[in-house]
Amino acid sequence: MFMAHDDSSHYSDKVRVRFAPSPTGQLHVGNARTALFNWLFARQQGGTMILRIEDTDVERSETRYETQLLDDLKWLGIDWDEGPDVGGPYPPYRQSDKLGVYQEHAERLVNEGKAYYCFCTQEVLELQREQALKEHRQPIYPGTCRNLDLDEARRRRASGEPCAIRLKIPEKPIRFHDIVRGMVEFSNEVVSDPIILRSSGVPVYNYVVVVDDAEMKITHVIRGDDHLSNTPKQVALYEALGWPVPEFAHLSTILGPDRERLSKRHGATSVAAFREMGVLPEALMNYMALLGWAPTGGNREIFVPQELVKEFDLRRVTPSPAVFDFEKLYWLNRHYIKESAPERVLTLAQPFFTRAGLLPESSGESVQTWFAKVIALLVPSVNKLDELPERATLLFRYDASAALALPDNAEVMHAATTPKVLDAFAAKIAAEPAPLAPERFKAIVKEIQKETGIKGKDLFHPIRIMLTGTHSGPEFDKLIPLMEEGATLTLPLHVLSVKERVESFRKAQSDK
Repeated sequence: MFMAHDDSSHYSDKVRVRFAPSPTGQLHVGNARTALFNWLFARQQGGTMILRIEDTDVERSETRYETQLLDDLKWLGIDWDEGPDVGGPYPPYRQSDKLGVYQEHAERLVNEGKAYYCFCTQEVLELQREQALKEHRQPIYPGTCRNLDLDEARRRRASGEPCAIRLKIPEKPIRFHDIVRGMVEFSNEVVSDPIILRSSGVPVYNYVVVVDDAEMKITHVIRGDDHLSNTPKQVALYEALGWPVPEFAHLSTILGPDRERLSKRHGATSVAAFREMGVLPEALMNYMALLGWAPTGGNREIFVPQELVKEFDLRRVTPSPAVFDFEKLYWLNRHYIKESAPERVLTLAQPFFTRAGLLPESSGESVQTWFAKVIALLVPSVNKLDELPERATLLFRYDASAALALPDNAEVMHAATTPKVLDAFAAKIAAEPAPLAPERFKAIVKEIQKETGIKGKDLFHPIRIMLTGTHSGPEFDKLIPLMEEGATLTLPLHVLSVKERVESFRKAQSDK
């Protein structure tokens, strides 16, 4: 279809790039990466970042998607210098506000003999396509109306006969420079005369994007490689309209772990979904930057936004598909969670606990102080903030019967030494005044070890199962105070103290 040639590129002194999404759904990570690469390039070059809303698809475009799109970009840390919400020198920044401009340029092309009225109906076009496929030819428009007399075409149009406007593709190869792929060439034989204005008067994407980019003085078009086949038509439009052709950079496709195009069946694919899972914006930005781009030298993978801006080089973007590795994203997220200020993590974590019914909508200072300790204990073991409520089960949802039935606990519970440990521990806890201090807990465990001769995991695992429901978990010296303090607080779910847990476990054993 096309040939690519090596070529070096240089950047304009006044870089202007744009991110131009359609508000027809949530912001997919593929589009988010496109926005990020545009933003990094603009900021690295000291250029201008433009946000343009491409909403000519009236049936699918919705205001709520535009609102969420802007919110997701801002959450990621991507800002823009011109756009529908901030204005700029080349308005409007929403395509639906400039339909008259597209009509005007289309008519100019017709008047200059660079475009023509096409009266072919959909039925005729479909028959032509079927015939071409039957004859093993490219199913492109054969140019039926290309040489119609213009005056005759105008009379037919004036009489009410529906017609579209098509661009005349020149009979020569179409070439353009791509920063990722080098010089690219398409044969004109595989590019049919494209419709630029439908018979309904609605302009098509390949046309409006050229008008917008030219009028907004865009110097570099950075977008996904699914647009590569659109580019020769757009280059032909630039040339027909007498406008300079920008530099292009087509970013590689993002694949799922199975090396198929990333889609919902792979799991979360939208920025909103990752936000809801408790992925931090700096983690998602860092990870998306590494999808198809690598810094100069070394294998460094962790970059804060300022470092990404400094390091980013569009010429180091690879044309090879990028595989979205969820585990690597979560690894990065774990790093950024650990590096974040405790106050920030606490604020971000609280809604997850409220939605899970573990914390009230509003709480006093004592609850907040205790909750901060809970988060500090659990955060090192999670990849995403939405995992925190599940990790907190050992505090909030203690279930002795479930612990006894858990297959993972069977080996410990059936060990010959376990009954002796549990009997001794239960007897000592029953004699203790509340609350139990961590130092006293340690002393009790040492007493049991001395009295029974049982030590190591044979000693600690049964006690841990009795108190938490599982044989692994956080250190007791941090956990015991949380149990005791939590038992004194007013929460949607009562946190059991050590003594209450022991009593519940003994009851479950006797009921079994």
